[in-house]
Amino acid sequence: MLSFLSIQNYALIRQLNMDFKDGFSVITGETGAGKSILLGALNLILGKRADTQILLDKSKKCIVEGTFQIGYYNLQEFFRKYNLDYDKNAILRREINTYGKSRAFINDSPVNLSVLKELGDKLIDIHSQRQTITLNDTNFQLAVIDSYGGITDKINKYRTQYLKLIELQNDFHQLINKEKQSGSEQDYYQFLFNELDEAKIRDGEQEELEKELEILNHSEEIKSNLFSSARVLGNDENSLLNNLSGVLNNISNLSKFSDTLKELSERLSSSYIELTDIFTEIEKVEQSIIHDPVKLAEINDRLDFIYGLQKKHRVNSVNELLLIKEDINTRLKNFSSLESQIKSLKSEVKKLETEVIRKAENISVKRRNVFSDIEKEIENSLILLGIPDARFQINHKLLNEAGKDGIDKVKFLFNANRGEELQELSKVASGGEISRLMLAVKSLISQKNLLPTVIFDEIDIGVSGAIADKVGNILLKLSGSMQVVAITHLPQIAGKGDTHYLVYKKTAATKTKSEIKQLTPDERIIEIAKMLSGQAVTSASVETAKQLLNN
Repeated sequence: MLSFLSIQNYALIRQLNMDFKDGFSVITGETGAGKSILLGALNLILGKRADTQILLDKSKKCIVEGTFQIGYYNLQEFFRKYNLDYDKNAILRREINTYGKSRAFINDSPVNLSVLKELGDKLIDIHSQRQTITLNDTNFQLAVIDSYGGITDKINKYRTQYLKLIELQNDFHQLINKEKQSGSEQDYYQFLFNELDEAKIRDGEQEELEKELEILNHSEEIKSNLFSSARVLGNDENSLLNNLSGVLNNISNLSKFSDTLKELSERLSSSYIELTDIFTEIEKVEQSIIHDPVKLAEINDRLDFIYGLQKKHRVNSVNELLLIKEDINTRLKNFSSLESQIKSLKSEVKKLETEVIRKAENISVKRRNVFSDIEKEIENSLILLGIPDARFQINHKLLNEAGKDGIDKVKFLFNANRGEELQELSKVASGGEISRLMLAVKSLISQKNLLPTVIFDEIDIGVSGAIADKVGNILLKLSGSMQVVAITHLPQIAGKGDTHYLVYKKTAATKTKSEIKQLTPDERIIEIAKMLSGQAVTSASVETAKQLLNN
């Protein structure tokens, strides 16, 4: 339960410290006194968003801190989950600095806003006037059924799987579209790859062919020059090698007469050997060169083919063509990988679809099992709230496809008059009846889930007199199992409270601020008398106030 609330620099509240009691507490005050501001501050420590507009003094930060007694609510696992210090008195704090930056703390440990909200949802349920409208919302109606049936965790886990399924289905359709778009592209790249692969080009081939072509184009000139060179060197009677051989013999015969002549003989011998080798090579080359028109045509055709590929792919070398071939091969592997991905993802989607449908059907059974209990309990509560002929029914329809909430579509049907047709709430329920319906629903799920604290913000809208007294009795009964706080304008409800707080405005100089105080028994009499007759307290209103408090 909420045991203490501290508010600094929030809206019209400069500094406020408020002790809360268990049981049934009521908060009253004139319109505009600051009751909604109090709830706004409380919402901050429950994880709601805020901005700098809430700062009373723009030069100082806003701090809201609440202490909750949590010893009986089995929340140790939550604290372990987020590695937080556990204590039977949990302190939730929120700070908003002058730039609008927010910080959240649980037991002095900084936490994300989502973590603060998760804990807040386990501690307090705040029913605002706006929430009454949501009673017509089918999503809210399903949430009521799930809460009563104790399957909220199941539906949350189901939603996680369902959203995962939607994500996988989207991925699958994107891959299918990609495959369709890439079908012709794959054929084109396969054609290019086959063309390059069948060409069997190799690195350096172009340079080799171009050199060979150059030789073949000048074969007669080369052969003629080589032949003439060979004749000069050794194929003629007066050739260089024949003459050199005679010189070598002469010098060799003289080498015994001096070292110089011996050295000259050796040098001539080396030259003769080298020239002989050159002569042999020239002859070989000359004999190897054949003017071959067929070979020439083949080389020209091959080079034309290579040049054509280069032009097609806008490159200038065989090496670049080989790189393109490698790139195309990678693309083709990706196409193949795409097919594999589609096959794998299709299997995964099918498996998850089966699991989602199975869980949705299981949830549907659990929901339908509690329909009749909910209908009976709501009708009984409405009788206690002054609608003796109330009939309440849950209309149910199974959907063809599972959605984020399962396969169930529900509508709350109602009629306050005997013998009349049950219809949707928006068509038959008055404002006062809607308020009482919401109170019946909140009472139902709060008791079922044993929330520590429930706060009702003007649940009494549209009711008065004897009905207000009945509403007060329901709230008082509810406070037997949890802390109940009601913000009310009705004296019949205010008189039921175990503890009574008054919110009021205080003006000093040019500044107005909101204050709150716990009323003494005598102050309660006067406050309720004012609620009965206005600011002019009469003896009759005082007596009536005493009767309300005594009852």
